[in-house]
Amino acid sequence: MLKCRALWQKLAPLARASSTLCRHNVKRKGLRCDNMVTVFPKAQMSSGAPGSGGDNLMYILFVGAACLGGGIYTYRSLSEDKKRYQNRLAEINSREQKFPKQPLVTQQTESTAESVQETSEAGPKPALQSEPIAVTEQPPVPSVESSEHVPVAEVTTTVSAEPMSTSAAESAAAMEAPVDALPEIPAHAPYLLIGGGTASFAAARSIRARDPGARVLIVSDESDLPYMRPPLSKELWFSDDPNVTDTLRFKQWNGKERSIYFQPPSFYVSPQELPRVENGGVAVLTGKKVVHVDVRGNKVRLNDDSEISYDKCLVATGGTPRNLQVIERAGEEVQKRTTLFRKIEDFRSLEKISREVKSVTIIGGGFLGSELACAMGRRSNESSLEVIQIFPEKGNMGKVLPEYLSNWTTEKVTKEGVNVMTEAVVKNVSYQDGKVVIKLKDGRVVKTDHIVAAVGLEPNVELAKSAGLEVDSDFGGYRVNAELQARANIWVAGDAACFYDIRLGRRRVEHHDHAVVSGRLAGENMTGANKPYWHQSMFWSDLGPDVGYEAIGIVDSSLPTVGVFAKATAKDTPKAATEQSGTGIRSESETEAVASSEVTPVAAAPREPQQGEEYGKGVIFYLRDKVVVGIILWNVFNRMPIARKIIKDGEEHADLNEVAKLFNIHED
Repeated sequence: MLKCRALWQKLAPLARASSTLCRHNVKRKGLRCDNMVTVFPKAQMSSGAPGSGGDNLMYILFVGAACLGGGIYTYRSLSEDKKRYQNRLAEINSREQKFPKQPLVTQQTESTAESVQETSEAGPKPALQSEPIAVTEQPPVPSVESSEHVPVAEVTTTVSAEPMSTSAAESAAAMEAPVDALPEIPAHAPYLLIGGGTASFAAARSIRARDPGARVLIVSDESDLPYMRPPLSKELWFSDDPNVTDTLRFKQWNGKERSIYFQPPSFYVSPQELPRVENGGVAVLTGKKVVHVDVRGNKVRLNDDSEISYDKCLVATGGTPRNLQVIERAGEEVQKRTTLFRKIEDFRSLEKISREVKSVTIIGGGFLGSELACAMGRRSNESSLEVIQIFPEKGNMGKVLPEYLSNWTTEKVTKEGVNVMTEAVVKNVSYQDGKVVIKLKDGRVVKTDHIVAAVGLEPNVELAKSAGLEVDSDFGGYRVNAELQARANIWVAGDAACFYDIRLGRRRVEHHDHAVVSGRLAGENMTGANKPYWHQSMFWSDLGPDVGYEAIGIVDSSLPTVGVFAKATAKDTPKAATEQSGTGIRSESETEAVASSEVTPVAAAPREPQQGEEYGKGVIFYLRDKVVVGIILWNVFNRMPIARKIIKDGEEHADLNEVAKLFNIHED
């Protein structure tokens, strides 16, 4: 290129003189012919005075030579670039052989290494200009041996003269450092998610969907990767696999088998590799707990005193199972024989205990307590295990279901082999003669080998003080706005979020689908979506494979209710519903489509269900100021979009029997 430039500098004056003479000759000849330009014969253009045909030919030759020189230079540059990429690819392959234990093959950013190589070849580079310089590179297609590398179509690197930020400098240093030199805990994470539950995983998936190159770090105090909690009290107890506590694989009601984990370990990158992953990824830092949040410095401190800075942070700390004060005061022997059911380790422990002891007592009549009672009650039919369930309500799920349906549910649980004791308030718990003795306020005494306390969840809000987050005094949890944002660069999702529902007001929900919906929304808003909480989450509960329900909105037995029921058929069970939908996690299979059916009010009084009826399937409407604010679909499945539309409309209905027809409960 230097030779071509020197040749052009010598020939440029001659080319300019030739073109100037050509223009002057044309003007003079035109003026002598009454401003008409004379067309010269070819013989006159082949030779003549300076500036005529011979000089024009030389000018054309000069331009052609310059174009040829530029083409040669471009070809040589592309060849050298290809050679450098091949050398870089060989270096990456050799690195994989050196570190075979890495869980995920990652790509390295090549711009830094290539810039160093170009500097060594072409000498020192000039100082950066004031404006950014865009450099576009095209990597080659990898060979068959390195087919696991995902080729990138085009990588654009922007080099700016502005000072590099601290996080960017740390990321650049991590890219150049060898794997052994990288710290186990990254110093910076663009997206930091506190908590390793469903909400965090849903947020990570949402962030990656909107920002494919995002680097997401999940910090979890558990030793397991993100997993779904519902099967812990449902399907896992019905597994025929004797090693289910190790495999954590279960058969859904439809017979299909799956793992409790959302994704296998190969889906994640290691926290050590996260800063140097070219296309981003999701890493999980297990066994660590965030104990302090510095909102001004945008960083957190872990329980081992290490620190991680962030750009955006999600608090999805979930909750801790509540315990009864009488159990906490009962002493060490009672507490050793008490399980607070929440995590995988709790399932493993209780499953083992249920095979070794003769009696288990479940305290609590809500979702978790009733599900565990049914699951362990069925096991008691195959063994000598005695299952006792006690709670202060008049029937199972008495805080959710109307009284007549709660009583009917209690009968179903009793048929599963459970000794249900209603209106039972625990007064005292002690350990005597190798048994746990539970004394009730009405004088009854229960002797058992083990206790399962399922009396609710307490949201984890320990970070409120250091982060300056507001805790709601009525519902508990971190108080956030409709976009799930608590402070600048901090969002909250899942059980710990007390959010503003644009339709139903301020709420806090402790269910799987809410964790999915709120986590997904928080992840979108962390990438700049600014969306309000518009999607009404649902929840479901199964009392075995034959009885189940799905609910949405505010379902509180203290509200006025109207129930419409019909005779059930063989397809009106959780098992049949999952066989039709193809999944056992119904909230993941339901559609978000909006129901389009119109409701025409009809002046007629709804028929109240009578005590003793067979409530095979039906719809229960929960009313507040004559407006439907909650709906339970009892053994009615795949109709959630209709229920969601009814709540969204917020209208008064003269005849809820007509509304119930939208759910096709009278189909044979």
